[in-house]
Amino acid sequence: MPRKGENIFKRKDGRWEARYIKGYDVSGKAKYGFCYGKTYTEARNKVTVLKAHTVSADGANVVKSRQRFSYYCDKWLEQHKTAIKSSTYAKYNMILENYVKPQLGNYHPYALSTELVEQFKAELLMERGLSAKSVRDILTVLKMTIAFTRKQIPREMSDIEIIYPREQRKEMRVLTQEEQEKLVQYLLSDMDFCKFGVYLALTTGLRIGELCALRWSDISMQNRTVTVSATMQRVKNFDSTSEAKTCISFGNPKSDTSSRTIPLTANVAALCKEFMPISPSAFILTGTESYMEPRTLQYRFKRYMENCGLEGVHFHTLRHTFATRCVEVGFEIKSLSEILGHANTSITLNRYVHSSMELKRNNMDKLTAIGF
Repeated sequence: MPRKGENIFKRKDGRWEARYIKGYDVSGKAKYGFCYGKTYTEARNKVTVLKAHTVSADGANVVKSRQRFSYYCDKWLEQHKTAIKSSTYAKYNMILENYVKPQLGNYHPYALSTELVEQFKAELLMERGLSAKSVRDILTVLKMTIAFTRKQIPREMSDIEIIYPREQRKEMRVLTQEEQEKLVQYLLSDMDFCKFGVYLALTTGLRIGELCALRWSDISMQNRTVTVSATMQRVKNFDSTSEAKTCISFGNPKSDTSSRTIPLTANVAALCKEFMPISPSAFILTGTESYMEPRTLQYRFKRYMENCGLEGVHFHTLRHTFATRCVEVGFEIKSLSEILGHANTSITLNRYVHSSMELKRNNMDKLTAIGF
């Protein structure tokens, strides 16, 4: 019988055999080494030396190499928790729990390979039917967790190439001039705080989270501007003491450039003056200290579109429509990019500017002046 806590046995031939773990294979199964002695003490001394050699040779405690990839995913997320926004943390957590860990989490890090990642990507695209954009987001998180894991384990991992799927550009819905006029007339008719907020988004390009977090103190009547400094999202609730699965989160806008000050047109400024409540801390969409969350605003916006007879219109359509109208009237692209809160003008041009057939025709007609 081995002594408690030790793996040392007396063999039938009279020798003592000591067994120790010298490593793990890619499945996490322990790989054992053996040494022998004429006495128990001799075998124990030998195995103690070999265990110490194993630790120093690996440069870290060998037990670490038994951990599966899911362990390092959790460690990576925990390390970044205080460095990222709560909404970003919730997104990373969702990606790891719903996609990465169920498919790859049980593998040993040394078993990860380019082929395995390619299989994972194919399953996300073909079997689960995710969009190329969603798969790119998942692979981005996977790439970061692999890089983190590579620094934590004692032995070098194999090189893993992550090939992102190509996104097919989907043309965003933009309101025509006639549809925009119909919506504006609907919003101005019997306008309340919520309708005013939708009108403000149409005329400034605000994102839905930015509008929901906007307070009347963010509007300056003297400078005729609106300042965007916060956003609102419903995210997963990580409070273990609460029964609610999700909660409302206020945070900084999407990026550093998303914090911005936008000039208001004379028409919008006049409406601001008309609707501005007594309390400057009141929310734009309600006129009170109580906020309206994005999900509620989306429900109301859907009803507005139904009442206007407009199909295929989402709240983000307003942002694209605003950007397109600005280009149609000759807006300077750098100013437009800053108003939209983009990091550079290429994002504005590639994603948010949709040239109408009428604008294309007007530009083509300019060629007549030079003989075309």
